[in-house]
Amino acid sequence: MHKHLLAAVLSLAVAMTGASALEAHAKTTFVTIGTGGITGVYYPTGGAIAKIVNAKKDKYDIRATVESTGASVFNINAIMAGDLEFGIAQADRQYQAYNGLSEWEGKPQKDLRAVFALAPEAVTFVAAEDSGIKSLKDAKGKVVNIGNPGSGNRQNAIDVFEAAGINIEKDLKAESIKAADAPRMLQDGRIDGFFYTVGHPNGNIKEATAGKRKTRIVSITDIEPLVKKFPYYSLTNIDMAQYPEATNANEKVTTVGMLATFVTSAKVPDDVVYAITKEVFENLDEFKKLHPALEGLTRETMLEGLTAPIHPGALKYYKEAGLMK
Repeated sequence: MHKHLLAAVLSLAVAMTGASALEAHAKTTFVTIGTGGITGVYYPTGGAIAKIVNAKKDKYDIRATVESTGASVFNINAIMAGDLEFGIAQADRQYQAYNGLSEWEGKPQKDLRAVFALAPEAVTFVAAEDSGIKSLKDAKGKVVNIGNPGSGNRQNAIDVFEAAGINIEKDLKAESIKAADAPRMLQDGRIDGFFYTVGHPNGNIKEATAGKRKTRIVSITDIEPLVKKFPYYSLTNIDMAQYPEATNANEKVTTVGMLATFVTSAKVPDDVVYAITKEVFENLDEFKKLHPALEGLTRETMLEGLTAPIHPGALKYYKEAGLMK
């Protein structure tokens, strides 16, 4: 009799423990952050955000994971489809998606929401020294990778070539490979140059400039109309001290750039966005140490370049912190 009673009590205890575990698991909010290629800046940046958020999982019951993706356009589309909760996207892609331009022509993504800005990104044009490319106009007749369809790199390359009066279909042979594959193809002699919009320093650019085939980073100049036409572009410089093996390491390299941004959907709960925003901002010094491209971030610059409406959860934190009224 006592054995049966004891067994029943133990069974009930096990059941209650299991139920408690299931209940705790059910309370946890799982979010996925879409990034980019693993050799770029987006992937480690997403990892840095996830690391900071997961350190407080007991407080917020939020568990963040990172997914390597095709970057900006993929991330925005996946967020809008509900396949991702957050993603990193160039400021120009955020602007285009929300306003129904470019890939989203006639289909504005009005549920897209901005959270905060990240590192500045420069439109970077790497070319082999033996190709003779020392300016945009020198790219005529050459084989240049402008990036895979849907990538920010591709649209930025198209924009700067158009501003320089170069037709990518008639004036050069434009390749459409992913940025991660471009350095190897450049070193193998299969392309003469490639575009990559990225924060610096960057592993892909280092790989391209450190190979046996000598390379340079080409200045992108005489495109002021581009900056005037699009609100997300600005003139910038690339710190060539980060690429000492480039043939023009001692020269000043000018180009255009924009900010990378952290975006989400209006459908993601306010408390989740609030928690992530709060933890990143209140652990900013730690966050900046997680990748060299993040070193220049300030609380103020992280509110720039946000062309979609700011998510209410993020806005709540900014008002509490005195960053917005």
